[in-house]
Amino acid sequence: MPEQSRKVRYAVVGLGWIAQECVLPAFANTPNCELAALVTGDPEKAREIGSRYGVRRTASYDDYEKLVRSGDIDAVFIALPNHLHKDFTIAAVRAGVHALCEKPMAANAAECEEMIRAAEQGGAKIMIGYRLHFEPANLKAISLVASGRIGEPRVFTSVFCQQVQQGNIRVRKDAAGGPLPDMGVYQINAARYLFREEPVEVGATGLDRGDPRFDGVHEAVSAMMRLPGERVANFTCSFGAASSDSSYLVGAEGWLRLSPGFDFGQQKRLALSIGGSFEEEAFPRCNEFGGELAYFADCILNNTDPEPDGREGLADVRIVDAMLESIRTQKPVALAPFEKKTRPDESMKRELPPVPFAKLFRAAKPGGGS
Repeated sequence: MPEQSRKVRYAVVGLGWIAQECVLPAFANTPNCELAALVTGDPEKAREIGSRYGVRRTASYDDYEKLVRSGDIDAVFIALPNHLHKDFTIAAVRAGVHALCEKPMAANAAECEEMIRAAEQGGAKIMIGYRLHFEPANLKAISLVASGRIGEPRVFTSVFCQQVQQGNIRVRKDAAGGPLPDMGVYQINAARYLFREEPVEVGATGLDRGDPRFDGVHEAVSAMMRLPGERVANFTCSFGAASSDSSYLVGAEGWLRLSPGFDFGQQKRLALSIGGSFEEEAFPRCNEFGGELAYFADCILNNTDPEPDGREGLADVRIVDAMLESIRTQKPVALAPFEKKTRPDESMKRELPPVPFAKLFRAAKPGGGS
């Protein structure tokens, strides 16, 4: 990329729900980003979405390798199903194109490590799409915990549920689907950035009622993470329950609660209680996807390393792997020590104005609708 370039030229890879509704509109107020190309296996999508956003360069999946080696783009946003993250990220970084990959980083920890090695060899950056690392409410919660206001953090608990339609890509085992990698990864990540520690042991239970929607994946997972200092994080994620989304952290002297903790479609509320006092702050909805796009563009333009890098993605996926092993064996699983030097903090905040969600074309939300 030319040194004097002021914008990072992105290709969005995959034009499903999350790309169409959230990622593509997010470019509207990211001054350091340009939507330069679209990659899809659907020619009708390429025509419709390309026309909608004035994007002339479109490519099929078969032409992806040619695109990343064309010199026409600087970065890709990988918005594909989980099982495709590895191959499309590696193809980009081997060509020297930076990759912003949706979470979970990959289908398993071994794939994450392969992606990290490929980026190092290609001289490109990988960032994982942890948009909450730049979102004001979550960063305020992190700051409050770090300040010591609630005392030593002791107990984290979270519920994250939604109804997912039969046939959706998120319920396909062959696409590395299921509630744990799709939703539980948010809860794992939140516990890690609030405690600022890595778990030493995990346990999990898979919950199934025989619902035909979930043939091959669990309907719900309830999990526990044991952290240094005899602290604990518990959470439940479900594809078969009413929408619910909250996180709760209890310290030695107080507690805080985020509701919703993870959703991008509404304002967040952060409640804090210390010594019997109670306060609550509302955080208006902002352009969370634009925030992560702009942050990664800054990293590329300034040649700095992103905080939610490949090791951040690996940190969560190795925990998912261990929890799935715990479900299979019905035993707790010890985790090897893992070093993560960087954590999100308020210096990373990107509070961009919200943008309207876009109408979907030949795509559906996980719970249905268009």
